[in-house]
This record gives sequence, structure tokens and C-alpha cells, in this order.
Amino acid sequence: MNAIFVFLIIVSFMFYFFYKTKYFRTKFPAEKKWLSAKSSIALGIFVTSFGFNTIINPLSTVAIVVGIIMIVVGAGSIWAGVKAYRFYLPFAREEAEKYANQ
Repeated sequence: MNAIFVFLIIVSFMFYFFYKTKYFRTKFPAEKKWLSAKSSIALGIFVTSFGFNTIINPLSTVAIVVGIIMIVVGAGSIWAGVKAYRFYLPFAREEAEKYANQ
């Protein structure tokens, strides 16, 4: 079980880094917001997985409390990222079609 969370931690951090790199390389504003939402989801998965990993291997009560806080913060980041992703996706599509037709 621990290996699953370690794998999720590594993969989600890689996706976060990938989307942040794409965010800084693009020049279109709607695509920037869309990529920022995707990186927020990846960061939320990273923090949530880290929190679950902390709770599975409890060293103390403080570790459990910190793990719960990380899970709550990560879940909030995932939730906000998904809402932003759904909101900016049509604008990013429209922007991509507009510049593809030029």
C-alpha cells in the first residue's frame, strides 16, 4: 500500500512540473489558466497522496494531524482545480480554434 502512494507522489509531481513548464511556455491567456488548473489538480493529488502516506505510517499523533491537514488542503486544491478546468476548457478550445484558423 505504501508503494502505491509513493508512486502517486512521484507521478503527480512529474505532472505538476510538466504542466507548470507548459504554463510558462504558452502565450495564450485562456490556455495559461487552463494549464494552471491542471497543475493545481496535480499538486492537489501530490499533497493528498503525501498526507495519506503520512497517515498509513503513523509515527506520532502530530504526524496523523499533519497528514489529515495535508489531505484536506490537497482535496481543496483538487476541487478548485477541477472547477477551474471545467470553466476554462471551452475558452481554451475557442482560443485554440481561433489561432489554428489564422
